[in-house]
Amino acid sequence: MGDIGSVDQPLLQNEPIGRGTVVDALVARVRADILSGRYPPGSLLPPERALAASYGVTRTSLKHALVRLVQTGLVATKHGVGTRVLDHARLRSLELLPELVMADGPGWFVEIFETRREIGALVVARAAERATAEHHDRLTDLVNRVRTAADPDEAQVAECAIHRLFGEACGNRVYRILVDTLLDAYMPVRALFVRPFSDPPVAAARIAPVVEAVIVGDPADAHQAATMYLAETERMMLGQE
Repeated sequence: MGDIGSVDQPLLQNEPIGRGTVVDALVARVRADILSGRYPPGSLLPPERALAASYGVTRTSLKHALVRLVQTGLVATKHGVGTRVLDHARLRSLELLPELVMADGPGWFVEIFETRREIGALVVARAAERATAEHHDRLTDLVNRVRTAADPDEAQVAECAIHRLFGEACGNRVYRILVDTLLDAYMPVRALFVRPFSDPPVAAARIAPVVEAVIVGDPADAHQAATMYLAETERMMLGQE
């Protein structure tokens, strides 16, 4: 999201939200405005009537959106006072990670890649222990989708689906949430990291040993293959080779 200015700017400068999924879009917009600093921690959001008008929605839609923002811990509402922005830096909520990356991408990339390396290898090792025959078939199909992708972006999306499937197959719900959250943060900015997928058949050959180790069911080999793959693709994504 670009620079939207200070809190003191006229609220009606906001671009109205379409009617398709009003509450979802409104939650995303207000959350992004909070995380970008437009509404800093400790500040009160504008009165509901003004806030609803600024986003081009009804007060009913706004009330529904505020309830959801309260549930995420971004804001707190008190009768007679208003809606106050909480200190999101202390929340450390996984749900906020994609928005934090969009608001301050470079500040998060190093830590995300570190987590990707360390957690990713563990997830793949667990997947080697616990993946079912159905998982094996789906992994094989996804590698073929990477190989036959029409363009680098399609190959990249298919590769992400492989990692999501590793998370599903590993049998650990916490790991799966971590994998899905990291990928949710990665997807909107994936064009910055498309280099490993510039040649889809080569990209498929690069990840194939990881998938093969999972299908064989060897956790040690899977961990080693994943560690090598994640390190190599990280260097490529960061332009280090």
